[in-house]
Amino acid sequence: MKLLSLEAPRALEETIHVIQHGGVVAFPTDTVYGLGASLRFPEAIDRIFAIKGRDAAKPLPVLASSVDKVHLVAEIPGPEVTALLRAFWPGGLTVALPALPDAPPQVIHPDGTVGVRVPDHSIALTLCDRAGGALATTSANRAGEAPACGPGEISEQLGDTVDIVLHGGFAPCGEASTVIRIDGARIAVIRAGSIPPARIEEEWAGIMANATSPGL
Repeated sequence: MKLLSLEAPRALEETIHVIQHGGVVAFPTDTVYGLGASLRFPEAIDRIFAIKGRDAAKPLPVLASSVDKVHLVAEIPGPEVTALLRAFWPGGLTVALPALPDAPPQVIHPDGTVGVRVPDHSIALTLCDRAGGALATTSANRAGEAPACGPGEISEQLGDTVDIVLHGGFAPCGEASTVIRIDGARIAVIRAGSIPPARIEEEWAGIMANATSPGL
């Protein structure tokens, strides 16, 4: 494992290079430190499962650099859903969206969806963008252990199994993202988190009301 301070010369560029060539890196996000791998390297995504000791039956979520990059792994079913995403991204909302047929199988749930989020963190966004627009990710810790909020915790739990740990300060380690699925015209909350479900449902109700209002 190589620990790089973000303040070191070319640290960000070296981390990006490792991702672009099939490596696994750890980096700060707006929630906790995460592990990330390029969607173009299935073997790197498999390494994340091995590093964490994660059940292979639990697909990885995806971080995207923008709403426009969701198309790399999923479909956005209509302008109303796009409006909802733009209302809360970047931020603590993960949305289960219909996966594309050629999305990596390691990120697709049995119901055919993939969980996607745009993080509110400049380092995470830059890494996603330079990796092609999205990364397969999960928290940087062993399965069943507490998520890492700093590089020292990653070293303790994961040893030298990660190619690079990018030290970009301490992650907030607040609440995890809220996870939802959109079933037709209603929102199903899979996991309550940093964004109150009531706030999401209120926004969605307003979007749907505007969509069905007759033109003036």
